[in-house]
Amino acid sequence: MKKIIIAPSILSADFANLERDIKLIEKNGADWVHIDVMDGHFVPNITIGVPVVKAIRKITNLILDVHLMIENPEKYISDFAKAGSDYITVHYEATLKNTNSVIDLIHSHNVKAGLSIKPKTSAEEIKRYLEDIELALVMTVEPGFGGQAFMSDCAEKIKYIKTNSKQDIIIEVDGGINDETAKVCKEYGANALVAGSYIYNSSNIKESIDLLR
Repeated sequence: MKKIIIAPSILSADFANLERDIKLIEKNGADWVHIDVMDGHFVPNITIGVPVVKAIRKITNLILDVHLMIENPEKYISDFAKAGSDYITVHYEATLKNTNSVIDLIHSHNVKAGLSIKPKTSAEEIKRYLEDIELALVMTVEPGFGGQAFMSDCAEKIKYIKTNSKQDIIIEVDGGINDETAKVCKEYGANALVAGSYIYNSSNIKESIDLLR
């Protein structure tokens, strides 16, 4: 069985001690660092930008999984790629008229491309792009804030994506992930899990990562 990728979200880390908290997940078995970029327009919150991604790249060898929850992501892809992103995931809802060109732009920087859908967007809407991307991200909460409850009906989209995509695609799930909801997602076919508060609020980070996997 293919190893489940665990991508802790630094949205739940201590931003005053970001290097410490990234080193913490690195030494306790995390595979990726999930970086939520929010602009206050596409989602109702503002987080971090290119300078922070660039700084993170200098202090870890983990895969940088950059999730752009922003309007007009094509304006910023080059900067995030140069900052050291390994994956750049954009939202289908933010690229409705130019999804193909945005995917091509990400690939032009030798970065792997991801496409994400919000809870109200059906998986069928991204079917035509599944052969062109390396990662599909299913949101199981409304994007914008950490610590929300898992929406089980959204997780059912994983099955559709798995059935209609290439074998080596990464199907990632983000939102309300803990040891119980992780089981549901893995049963549907997810092979990458984003977890923030579940990992960073844990008294035993290694155990929490192991339980998710």
